[in-house]
Amino acid sequence: MTTTNRQIPITAIDEVRKPLAEATGMPNAVYDDASLYEFERDQVLGKGWAALGFTSDLPVDGFAKPYDFMGLPLAIMRNRDGEFNVFHNVCSHRGMILLTEETEVEGMVRCPYHSWTYDLNGNLKGTPHIGGYGNHKAEGFACEKHGLRQVRSHVWAGMVFINLSGDACEFDEYIEPLLQRWGDFCGAEAWSDLHIAPTGSQMQLEVQCNWKLAVENYCEAYHLPWVHPSLNTYSPLDQHYNLEVGRNMAGQGSYNYNLSDVAGTRLPRFPSWPQERLRQAEYVSLYPNVLLGLQADHFFAIILEPKSHNRTVENLRLFYVGESACGDEYAACRHSQLEAWRVVFGEDVFAVEGMQAGRKSPGFQGGVFSPVLDGPTHHFHNWVAERYASAMQEQPQSA
Repeated sequence: MTTTNRQIPITAIDEVRKPLAEATGMPNAVYDDASLYEFERDQVLGKGWAALGFTSDLPVDGFAKPYDFMGLPLAIMRNRDGEFNVFHNVCSHRGMILLTEETEVEGMVRCPYHSWTYDLNGNLKGTPHIGGYGNHKAEGFACEKHGLRQVRSHVWAGMVFINLSGDACEFDEYIEPLLQRWGDFCGAEAWSDLHIAPTGSQMQLEVQCNWKLAVENYCEAYHLPWVHPSLNTYSPLDQHYNLEVGRNMAGQGSYNYNLSDVAGTRLPRFPSWPQERLRQAEYVSLYPNVLLGLQADHFFAIILEPKSHNRTVENLRLFYVGESACGDEYAACRHSQLEAWRVVFGEDVFAVEGMQAGRKSPGFQGGVFSPVLDGPTHHFHNWVAERYASAMQEQPQSA
């Protein structure tokens, strides 16, 4: 179990957990101290449901893809029945990395070191020469006891989520507050009719900042007029409202999102979306590392992939409503939609990177919050602070 190498006073964490008008933000160290990177993997992201990857990146049954989750080698495997499972990407024999690149598996997953083989359900199937040359079995060795170590996982909305600790609440309980809220917009049937198109559906952005700053920036609309002048014309600040959805989500909404008029897009809409709310949109940070957006004609998800304490990759997928939306007829509309979001997310880069650079200053130690516009940001800070406090109680630091 990882521990912190730098002392973070519990008093600093307590300041974050105060009411909004009195609170300060998390201290600089939690953004700028490299020694906290694995600590956060295990104690912040690993204690709940973190997103690892998109199911669309494993396009066919019998596919496997390796992932580096904050230094931890994992793999998503899609078995012959189309089920997704996550395993530690190491051979049970001598700890060799199994997969180094994504692949359609023909037969078995084979360890490149001693050629032990595993099926796509993680079962150990072959142990060549284990009992000596030409003897592929050994007395007292049971293959069924030495399969790949599985990571608790769940698939939702085209994403594979993992719970490293294995003791988080059930995923259905975790996501229920959001499903209840968004059920009024798109209904329960929406999540089974979302599709990633061959074009106009994905982009990737690398930013030089801690993953938490990307979440914080997404939580609030306060920066809109100055950072996103174009977006502010079709989704202005005075039409935004704050969102706090249960314990694990916060963000913002807009009563006047009308990109379809501005960009000239006419994409299929959710059938149950209320006519009087067609211009309403909501953007929610699903803690710890997913940013979600819901509009009448599309849904998007960004998985934040921390690469170091000060580098994050943002993986975006746009999902469209119904298979027809993925056809050539709507290709230009999808392109316009994606490019509009590319501009918006690109505009945020200087802001999150500037905040990261600012975390090196002794003149800043967490900052303060707007009592009106920063509620969702404080909600996230408080969520992080609770996990730090819990870990500190379990692992008392020396004075």
